[in-house]
Amino acid sequence: MNPLKEKGTPLEKQIMNWAQMNPPPYDKKNVHPYTRVRIILMNGAEFDGNWFKHHFARHCDDIDIKRRIALTRRLEQQQQKMINGLIPGNESTIETTLGYEQVAVDLTACLAKNEPDENVKAALDFALLEDFDHLYRYSNLYELLEGKDATDIVGEYTEIFPGRPTKEEHRHPFDSVFNHYDKKTADIVTKLNVLTITAGEQQTMNYYMNVANRFEDEIARGLYSEIAMIEEEHVSQYESLEDPTMSWFECNLLHEYGECYLYYSCMETETDKRIRKIWEHNLDYELAHLREAAEMLEKYEDKEAESVVPDSFPEPLKIESSKDYVREILESQIDLTADGTDFVNVNELPENHRYNKYQKIVNRGTVPSNQVIKDHVEKFGGEYRLSTEGEHPVKRLREKQKVGK
Repeated sequence: MNPLKEKGTPLEKQIMNWAQMNPPPYDKKNVHPYTRVRIILMNGAEFDGNWFKHHFARHCDDIDIKRRIALTRRLEQQQQKMINGLIPGNESTIETTLGYEQVAVDLTACLAKNEPDENVKAALDFALLEDFDHLYRYSNLYELLEGKDATDIVGEYTEIFPGRPTKEEHRHPFDSVFNHYDKKTADIVTKLNVLTITAGEQQTMNYYMNVANRFEDEIARGLYSEIAMIEEEHVSQYESLEDPTMSWFECNLLHEYGECYLYYSCMETETDKRIRKIWEHNLDYELAHLREAAEMLEKYEDKEAESVVPDSFPEPLKIESSKDYVREILESQIDLTADGTDFVNVNELPENHRYNKYQKIVNRGTVPSNQVIKDHVEKFGGEYRLSTEGEHPVKRLREKQKVGK
């Protein structure tokens, strides 16, 4: 399929009624973990695309362009409502959170494994170990507050044990900004990977920012706020990888192309027949949005869409279990931190480095990510862990712990 030649459903025929925007949710007891992952991913992609268009409009003084942006933005809002509505109301905040972190771990690993740009791959690997630790912290909170097993949410596709400790992830803001790819030479895979992971982390950050106050438990409130701060670092890190010299119209085209690619990937890999029809439906809509973006690029900048994106998609993105890869990165990169645009061994930083100064300030007193483990050990006699492939690859993090069912 050449996405640039497909017409899709005409824009004027894409208005949905309320029933279409409010589909029956999945059954949380029977949904496949990676169906949940795809739903969370596409909700984030639509959210990011929508907010991009709001920012585009706020920096545009042409009312005709604003109207064209407003049209596709409204249509994509419908799609976001449809996808978001698939998450059931009886799925607790922590259960949804575990899905978010499974997205963060397995999506990041899958992107890193196929990333051709060394700089972007290093950034993905670096944040992977941090999101992996977040899954471990939230899994302990889940059993602590709800008395439930995280494997009921993530299955056994993703292991659960310590990554780079969340306490050690807090860095000075200067160390969350990296060198960007070159829009003229970067592979489309790199552009799509950066776009996808930025959208995912943006959604996670916003979610944690807004749900932290939904808990009565003090440590739960603190843990969400603490990890939300790390997600802010990740969003800063990933967005800095995008080439800022791309024009608004080029970015608009890339966003639409990326959404088409993700829906295409979801369609190709989805196991739930009902959900697959939603991916097909939204892909058909997005192809028309892509066509609109291409026409705008040609009209307002006299550029062909093919100068920004190729006329065929890369191989579909397949989110799958990446246990071996995660273990490999844990073993080789557990002690890394960021120093400017480089990743260095944290133990080699001088005492007066801004990282150490920042750590002393933010970690003064109770650290929620540590406290949740202490509380779990006190209540259950050990941590919650799920290790299906053997002992922890990092010796100092190996302990005899309670194992998930």
